Amino acid sequence: MADAPVASGAGLTDEPVALEVTDSELVYEGRVWDVRSDTIAYNGHDIVRQYVAHPGAAAVVAIDDDGRVLLIQQYRHPIRHRDWEVPAGLLDVPGEPPMEAARRELAEEADLAASSWEPLVSIFTTPGGNDEIVHLFLARGLSQIADAHPREGEEADITLEWVPLAEAVDGVLAGRLRNGILAVGVLAAAERLRRAAESPGN
Repeated sequence: MADAPVASGAGLTDEPVALEVTDSELVYEGRVWDVRSDTIAYNGHDIVRQYVAHPGAAAVVAIDDDGRVLLIQQYRHPIRHRDWEVPAGLLDVPGEPPMEAARRELAEEADLAASSWEPLVSIFTTPGGNDEIVHLFLARGLSQIADAHPREGEEADITLEWVPLAEAVDGVLAGRLRNGILAVGVLAAAERLRRAAESPGN
């Protein structure tokens, strides 16, 4: 048997597809997100898909001068865990760019500001079940803000921890830290910083 051709991944990119939506129904209108049921014309057939309509989110991988990443722990009811995460929040302010939302979340959840911001990566969290996209940013040059932000609900007893980036990566690979946004964020940040350290002039 001939060997299958090996494709190069260098040019791969997710492909937008504009299908005809023949019917769309709001099944449930929630406080944060909705559930929709769409009928789509696909390959000559009508198919029905229900999904969570999500406003999207911004998240922050904040790394201090000692190479530690800020992790936060809070209760998440659907999984019945207090999981470790990176600061993140919904894109729920009309017209607010994702980076500004990330700045806001870092201030609201950790009482921090950053002098250096750069896009890190954007991800679809659960493409078979919702349309959420999360934009992650790398924040450095951290400083404490003057006024602590009032917190309520699950954020009222939020825990902050500064963890060496390599240890956070180890926690992801060992399966101890399972939050998807945290996993993508710390792995991407570690690789970004590794490449920067290996580039000429550094």
